[in-house]
Amino acid sequence: MNQTLILAGRVLLAAIFVISGFGKLAGAEGFSGFLASLNFPAPLLMAYLVGAFELLAGIAVVVGFQTRIVGIALALFCVATGFLVHGADQTALLKNIALAGGFLVLAGSGAGSIAVDKTKRESRYA
Repeated sequence: MNQTLILAGRVLLAAIFVISGFGKLAGAEGFSGFLASLNFPAPLLMAYLVGAFELLAGIAVVVGFQTRIVGIALALFCVATGFLVHGADQTALLKNIALAGGFLVLAGSGAGSIAVDKTKRESRYA
């Protein structure tokens, strides 16, 4: 497999989470208002948790750190937010479902050789 394509795929999959996570953390008060309108408990805390999760998970995918675990977590997150938040908007729901599929492929295939986990992976299978 072309390792540069895998890296490009990781960056493209993660970009939305890095950008959105940063935005949610920077504007947590506004995002918490949206969460409150959806009746989420502790909306300000939830805003910070979601923002931190998106940002850190996105960065982990970009650099190739714990990619299989983070890929599964992001796939579950995409499906959950798709139905809980975007269920009425078919396009947004399908986007989340498609992202979940991409993250499951990433979880199944791994980060490739251009990744932080490369050394650990190589020593484990050498």
